[in-house]
Amino acid sequence: MTASLPDLADIADEYEFLDSEDRYRLLIDLGRKLEPMPDALKTDATKVRGCSASVWVYPTERTDGRLHFLADSNAAITKGVVALILTAVQDKPAAEVAAMDIAGALAPFDLSRELSSNRTQGIPNMIALVKDTATRLAVRS
Repeated sequence: MTASLPDLADIADEYEFLDSEDRYRLLIDLGRKLEPMPDALKTDATKVRGCSASVWVYPTERTDGRLHFLADSNAAITKGVVALILTAVQDKPAAEVAAMDIAGALAPFDLSRELSSNRTQGIPNMIALVKDTATRLAVRS
């Protein structure tokens, strides 16, 4: 069963009106909405480099060519940031994700202002992993 991540625009609308503490809560709650990632998939091969917390991302491709990611983190806020990134790309066609400006989609959240640099340093690596996967799968389609 697919976890029901809310629409990115809906999250942005809510986020805009929250103070910093409530924004943290929103991210933590969003992280809880990620579908569980089996421990067997949390390997060195699925670990995102450059994150201060441990982050694992496992991409899959649905039979209809849409990308679906399983992800987890050992830190609640980081897991929320991972969920936010996945909200932008989850279950979209690989070609659409490959062409997407993911960083631009996340710009309204101004994460570098809200979170410590330790919490945001891995975001470009996570985005790169998602885009590289999408590009590779889009070329095959």
